[in-house]
Amino acid sequence: MNAQLQDRTAIVWGGAGSIGSTTAKTFAEAGAKVYLAGRTEVALAAKAEEVGAAGFGVVDVLDEDAVVAFVERVVAETGSLDISFNVADRGDIQGQTLLEISTADYTQPVVRGITGSFHTSRAAARQMVAQGRGVVLALDSGSARGSAPGMGGTSAADGALDALVRDLAAEVGPSGVRVVGIWTAGITETFTAEKFERVIGTRLPEESLDGIRANLDEMRMTKRSPRLKEVADTATFLASDGAGAITGTWLNVSSGMYPS
Repeated sequence: MNAQLQDRTAIVWGGAGSIGSTTAKTFAEAGAKVYLAGRTEVALAAKAEEVGAAGFGVVDVLDEDAVVAFVERVVAETGSLDISFNVADRGDIQGQTLLEISTADYTQPVVRGITGSFHTSRAAARQMVAQGRGVVLALDSGSARGSAPGMGGTSAADGALDALVRDLAAEVGPSGVRVVGIWTAGITETFTAEKFERVIGTRLPEESLDGIRANLDEMRMTKRSPRLKEVADTATFLASDGAGAITGTWLNVSSGMYPS
């Protein structure tokens, strides 16, 4: 076993999704006690068993009381909370220009994204400050650094989260708590017809998805898109002592899609 997270306790918010579950499994393989949080009990139960999680809870990150209660439960069961990673879905709507998109669709990922991130980050950071250690991790697409037509409110939502990471890191750093973000865009392993239908409102045939994957690969400096396991490995490193004093910044795992 890779023991770089031995004796650590982690919560992955949005743990039933592809990024969340892959990261949770990697955390567990590194020795952490991992708890999954999400909104669908059946999916959480299945993923918890699959990744070797210590437990799970049905939690809507938009409900601050539920978030706080879950943190308290995890601490009561394990004695600490050392890692918090929020990858809960924020409801991004894309595929329309800013001249066409409704205000509600544009603001949805901004409001839901920053609300959920604030709730989970604050609840975790309060516990971590009290114990004098811990790492809060965040993830977005990095599109606040560079975007494209049809992205809806994604860039605005990313910009808000970027700011939260910097501001929270400045406040809790003196207490021994680090706050770090990961930028990653277009993980093609996660591209499914169902996901695209949810985001852009249109169900694409597989050949169209293949074309999108190829186009994204071509946009990278490395000519290939990031892999789920690479994102999970990056999160595991950032959560470990090997990351040293890294805080208040973002690591780009988008193969150069956006400038750092």
